[in-house]
Amino acid sequence: MANVSIDGSVLEGGGQILRNSVSLSALLNTPISITKIRTGRKPPGLRNQHRVGIEAAAGICSGHVQGAKNGSTAIDFHPSSTKIPCHVTADAVTAGSTALLLQTALPMLLFAPVPPEEALPLEPSTLVLRGGTNASQAPQIEYTQHILVPFLKRHFGVDSRLEISLNKRGYYPKGGGELIPSRIEPLKPIQLSNEQGRVIRIGGLSHVGRLPASLATEMAGCALKRLARAGFRSSTIDSVESRQEMVIPIEIQTKREGNDDCLGAGSGIVLWAELEGGGMIGGSALGRKNVLPAQVGEAAADELIKGLKEGGCVDEHLQDQIIVFMALAAGRSSVLTGPISLHTRTAIWLAEKLTEAKFSVVEQPSGQCVISCEGIAYQRTSA
Repeated sequence: MANVSIDGSVLEGGGQILRNSVSLSALLNTPISITKIRTGRKPPGLRNQHRVGIEAAAGICSGHVQGAKNGSTAIDFHPSSTKIPCHVTADAVTAGSTALLLQTALPMLLFAPVPPEEALPLEPSTLVLRGGTNASQAPQIEYTQHILVPFLKRHFGVDSRLEISLNKRGYYPKGGGELIPSRIEPLKPIQLSNEQGRVIRIGGLSHVGRLPASLATEMAGCALKRLARAGFRSSTIDSVESRQEMVIPIEIQTKREGNDDCLGAGSGIVLWAELEGGGMIGGSALGRKNVLPAQVGEAAADELIKGLKEGGCVDEHLQDQIIVFMALAAGRSSVLTGPISLHTRTAIWLAEKLTEAKFSVVEQPSGQCVISCEGIAYQRTSA
């Protein structure tokens, strides 16, 4: 079979093309050649976390890859067959994002073929990822745990046994996680195209490692105050500046990791709003040198508020992460979002190039968009 050629400089032109290409290549058993990898970045080509992700994918699908060296701008990826249970470890060595590594591996493991003679429940597959669990320019691990995974279970029918566990937090440079995949039938199509619906709950986690616990408390408290000023309050907030108030359950937990449970010192906060009808909007921020905890908490709340004001049922980060699952689902999916991000346009372009899924994006007069897709009803075959 001839390789499908993919131009890695198209649209977003970054690591997302690598992650989605390799994942779909493995699922469809389609060899691919990716050129011009990250040519617009400084430095261009594969970085360590990209190479590790590709090598982990090859391990999962018993494939092989050519050209996977740091700095390389072209690779050939040849998948074979995925058999479960499988146990794969991927170590980015640096603070490369474990959440981004997971984006490549998760669809592959959800659809790994089950041996036809297997009658008893399978031993869980495990994927151990080491790298940055809370890294800049990538989703924090709490976003994956509390927004992406619950959303996939609720709307696409992903097996309830899928778990993401945090074994050691990696602000810098390491972390880890395990997942338990189990999925046989095609994914359900998503239907979230009518309206955003009201906020029914806001949750969150404010975390620190090798820093005083008071910093986590301060980030959470300032996030609550910022939400209150925007009109969202719980009974724990006494003063609200907004005239339009919505009393809803708001719970932002605080946690200080034990010194043995994290590598490097750091902090961060992730918030999520659950919407009537099943939508999810997130907001997050990482602590940085010379940035006050109050500013970090407010930044996370600001991002959440912005996502809610855009009027979609998913935020801009969830928007692009669900494109692969919409393409694989059975039937027509439709979801109301805010403005379409470049990452989402890239994910759509790639899904249509590698699968027979057909997408459409319709912009509403309000500025919101409806993304629709006729999925391919992908179903794994027996090993």
